[in-house]
Amino acid sequence: MGLFDQILGAVSNPNQQGSLGQIGSIINAVDQLSDRTGADPSTIQSVLGVVGNYVRSSLQEKQATSGNEEAQALVNQYSGTSPNPQAVDSLFSPAMQQQVSEIAAQRTGLDAGTIQQLLPLAVPVVLNFLQSGANAQNPQVGGNPVLNSFLDADRDGDVDIADAIQMASQYMRR
Repeated sequence: MGLFDQILGAVSNPNQQGSLGQIGSIINAVDQLSDRTGADPSTIQSVLGVVGNYVRSSLQEKQATSGNEEAQALVNQYSGTSPNPQAVDSLFSPAMQQQVSEIAAQRTGLDAGTIQQLLPLAVPVVLNFLQSGANAQNPQVGGNPVLNSFLDADRDGDVDIADAIQMASQYMRR
């Protein structure tokens, strides 16, 4: 099952945190990033795909060294739709932030400096998608199928965050 299917499952499951309001606020955040940069939403989705790939690697490392609870705690603490530089710093070293920006710039044509300025909003948005699968009553308890699907991806370098955002946008606008 794809990441977007997991997210839709979380939206329809009252025991998980996902909601149409949450998806709508994520789409609005993507639109804000697009407006701020003057780039079209598909370019911003590509940036989020690159950011998502690095978020996945960082969360996989946290999961391997500290367990599932630590990965979920980071998602819970830093997910959102507002800029949060601490979210970026908690997942990426300064060198990694530069690398993420350069890779995203190569793939999208946006300036690496612009992308670096977008990271404090891009990282919480990616984490917000992942939080949708958390337990609604106690986010630290029980498995998060959205996060698990994301972390157990086939490691082909293609993170479906960009696809999930595009599909969510289409889903919300029908």
